[in-house]
Amino acid sequence: MVISAVKLTVQPGSRFRVLRFAAVALVVGGLPIVGRASIRSETLEAIHRIENPKDSPRVGRHGELGAYQFRPATWRMHTKVPFEQALNRDASEDVAIRHYEWLRRGLVRNGFSETPYNIALAWNGGLSAAINGRASTAARDYAQRVSNLVQENRAAQLAVLTH
Repeated sequence: MVISAVKLTVQPGSRFRVLRFAAVALVVGGLPIVGRASIRSETLEAIHRIENPKDSPRVGRHGELGAYQFRPATWRMHTKVPFEQALNRDASEDVAIRHYEWLRRGLVRNGFSETPYNIALAWNGGLSAAINGRASTAARDYAQRVSNLVQENRAAQLAVLTH
């Protein structure tokens, strides 16, 4: 990694423009402003928006439940809390973060980068299928939708920063 120093002279009253420039440079340059936690929260928000945007308490056709539509087996991978608690947003968030990190570690261990697309592909199609290139078309479409939502969110944030 190459890091270079730049001397910057700030005129009185221009502090906001400098901060805005720095934020734009970070976003446009592809660097997350607050690091991995930001990528994770953006990706999980997009997954939630696709899975259960209205936080419906109804059980899905494959037994899914909660904000992230966890299946019972996935829920049990990460917690001993009863599956019915998937309807509790705090419990669901905790399991979502644990599942995200488990997927991230599996992807990175196998040479894949932590991108919204890769995480969503593994989330929907399974880690093994994502790593081995066997994810279904439906899982790939899902991953693209998540990736698009994250990009739309970033563009909206950038618009707010630059106006």
